[in-house]
This record gives sequence, structure tokens and C-alpha cells, in this order.
Amino acid sequence: MPAPLSLTRTRRRLASVLRKAFRKEGSRSSQSCDIEDQELPFLPPELWNLIIQQACLSLHDPLDTSQELSFIDATHNQLGTYRATMSIKTSLSLVSKKWRDLTRKYLYEFIWISHAAQAKALAHTLLLEYCDTTNSSGNYIRRLHIETLALERCAPADLRTILDYAPNLSIYSDHHSVQRNRLDTMPDPRCSPEAILSLVTHPRIRRLSWTSYDDVPFEVRMSPFLSNLATRLEYLELSSYSHNFRTIFAQSLADSQDRAITQMDVCLPSLRALKVSLDNDTFAVLASWTMPELTNLSVVSADFSYTGSGFSRFFQAHGAKLRQLELGHSSSLIEEHYLTTPQHLLLMQQHQQQHPVPLAEWCPNLREFICSADAEWHWRSPNWIAPHILLPAHPTVELIGIRDIDLRLREDTDLPAAHTPYFSLYEQLSSLLQRDAFPNLRFVRDLSLESHYMRSVRPDRRVALFWTRVMERCQERMVWLEDCNGINLTLRGLQRACLLQD
Repeated sequence: MPAPLSLTRTRRRLASVLRKAFRKEGSRSSQSCDIEDQELPFLPPELWNLIIQQACLSLHDPLDTSQELSFIDATHNQLGTYRATMSIKTSLSLVSKKWRDLTRKYLYEFIWISHAAQAKALAHTLLLEYCDTTNSSGNYIRRLHIETLALERCAPADLRTILDYAPNLSIYSDHHSVQRNRLDTMPDPRCSPEAILSLVTHPRIRRLSWTSYDDVPFEVRMSPFLSNLATRLEYLELSSYSHNFRTIFAQSLADSQDRAITQMDVCLPSLRALKVSLDNDTFAVLASWTMPELTNLSVVSADFSYTGSGFSRFFQAHGAKLRQLELGHSSSLIEEHYLTTPQHLLLMQQHQQQHPVPLAEWCPNLREFICSADAEWHWRSPNWIAPHILLPAHPTVELIGIRDIDLRLREDTDLPAAHTPYFSLYEQLSSLLQRDAFPNLRFVRDLSLESHYMRSVRPDRRVALFWTRVMERCQERMVWLEDCNGINLTLRGLQRACLLQD
């Protein structure tokens, strides 16, 4: 979380005082002596190094990701925290040459690229430093995060240069932010996806978020894992960004019937969290991977293509180890799927769905389940809305986290005869409170930060009445209702927020 304003002002005041102290020290020793030539006053360099380290990491330690292995405890406003931290580091580096040298490794240990020009500038800097000296700033890069707008994606050549000069990288994240190869140019084999992936799948990598931009088979994209031993990898996120949506999912449905299961001899002994887009081919290959420590799984777009053999093979192989499961989806992708998939494939999929998926049996040790509030009435169970079509009930789940509640609060309209605002959403939340569905349930958490603001900062009458009914229902069931930070919600707190509005 961002530091308090007073703490930030204190650090800025400290930097100003230190600059003045250097100026006074310089004027006493010699009027012609430059401030940059002065030694650090009073303390040896080892202690100054420790002080600067604590000052640089006071807001956020970019390498401490122990709390982020859980998909429930994702941090908010990461970019804001990064910018505030970099502001402190930059201020410290401007005090003197000595402080600049001590601060340089903290300036470069976490790089967040939000524009293509930033990647190009960093690549150019690393190239110049390598030509001039062997003490490259790339040796300090430990975490590289690439998250840009669609028109600001990084060039693969710049990314290749950065990774070439960052041998100590331990966290790499690409969120759909690398340019695809242009059709009018010859692709550089040094900048191919497989070549770049080979640079990050080394024994020091701990977290990896990888985006695929083409339609090649999954086992081909992941081939570097066969030769590179990522023995310390704890978190792996695999996503696909392709404009050939119709071909991918239509082929996935067809292949689920007759394609042979591909085996990959990949061993990730430290992997604990896996986030992946649902695709029969992907899950078929992942079923053969060795992941003995896997406990957390997040599946994106999990409302279709789950009846293939790859899906069942994966959960039969790894489901017993899972303690946390997230089943999410994108409504726009589902709508496009049903509009563009050939009719005979849709009929085949509907025929397969006549038999329910035994996900609760495949994952008997689940403790935490995450779903989306963006669910529809299911015609087979017209009297209630299941949290997710794949997991309508589970005997051991203790916590259910719900995303996208804010979308429903903004977009849903009231039914004419309903006495409760947002009647459909209320019925969905009430369904997971049924003892027969989740008998061991203890906590329900709203994972939406926007929903938290709508509820706690001047809530309107409809939102306040909706959450009042939900809290009363949770009290009847003896279940704790929590906000996105894990803090218990109470009727008194909601009433206080309403009074502040008045």
C-alpha cells in the first residue's frame, strides 16, 4: 500500500537536510571544494549502504512476492506504489555521487515498462554501458514488468537486448505488451518467442508471466522448459493473445475428440501457483508436467471447452493437490465463441455437457474457491444460481471469493416485482450460503476494489439496501462477509457510511 503522506514528506525533508549538510561541510573545508567530492559524513559506507537500502525498500520490496502466490491476496495500485518508490530512490540518488553509486542497484532492481520508448531507452543504456564498462546496470535488474497500452507495445529486439544484459533476473511479467512480428519483414530468430523464453527459463527465475502471440501448438511454445531447468519457479502465468479466436476454439473442440495427448517431460519442483487460459490442448500437455507442490490454480475463460479430455486429464493428475481454485471467464469471449463457432461443433459440445463434470471429486481437498459474479441463470436449476457451472457444490470449501460484483451493481436493473435491489445478484450470493451446497463455508469475500468504494464511500440507497440484505443473510448462515482487504463487513459499518452521506 502507498506510504502515508506525512512519511513521504519526512523522507523529502531528510533528503533536503542532507543536501544542506553536505553544502555546509564543503564550505567549511574549502570554498572551492565541490560538494560532489565530499565523503559521506560521520558513518562508514557500509552503514550508509544499509540506511539507503532501508529507505529504498520502505514502501515496497519488489522481490518479496510471498503474499502474491494466492490469487485472493492480489495487491492493488501496483503502478502507483512503483512510482512512489522510484521517486524516493531518485531523490536519494541525487544527493551526491556516493549516494548515486549506492542507490543504483535499487534504481534498477525493479523495472516497470509502460511505454515502448522506455524499453528502447533501457536497451540503449545497457548497450552503451556494456561498451564502456563491465559494471553494467543490467546486473542489478531482478524484476522486469512489461504492461503497456495496445499502441505502445515493446519491440522484440529491445526486449531481447534487455534480457541479454539482465543475467540475474528472477521475476518476469509480460501482460500482452510485446509487439508481434511484422508481416513485411523477415523475423529475427534471436527475437523469436522461443528464443526469448529461453532467456528467462533459468534456475534463478521465481515468477514468470508469459504471453503467447501466435497459434503454434502449446508444446512448441513451451519447448524451452524441456532443456532449461526452472527449479526455483514458484508462480507461472500462461496467457494467449491471438486475433485468430474462432480458429483456436473451433479447433480445440474438434481436437478434443480425436487428437492424441502430447506428453512433455517438464519438471517444476517448486511451482505452487499456476494461472492459465482454458484450452483442451494446453491442459492435455500440462497434465503430463511434474508439479508436486502445485496448490493454487486459476483458470481463465472457464465456461466452455471444459468437456475435452485434456481438462479431465489435468484435474485427475493434479486436482488432489489443489487447495485454491479460481474459475473465471470473460463474457465478451464467451459471446464471441457462441456467435462464431460452427453449429455442428456447438451441438457436439452441448451433447457432451449432458453429463456433469465431477470437479468436486477431482479436487477433494479444496479450501478456497474464487468465482465471478458475472453468471447467468442455468435452465437445469431455475430456482437458484450456482457460483459456477463447474462447481455448484463442494464439501470442504471454507472461503469463496467473488470478483466483478461492481459490474453487476452498475449494470443490473431491478426486476419490477422484486423487493430486493439487484435481485438476481442477491439470489446468486444466497445460493452459495445454502448448507447443502457448501456445508463447511466460513468466509465470503468481495474481491472487487470498486465495489468496496461503492459500499463504503457514500453508498446510494439501492446499494446500501442490497448489502444490508446480504449481511443479514450471512449472519443467519453464520458466515463472515469480508471486503477485498479481508476485513469483516458489519451492518454498523454500513450504517455509518450511509450517515456520512447524509
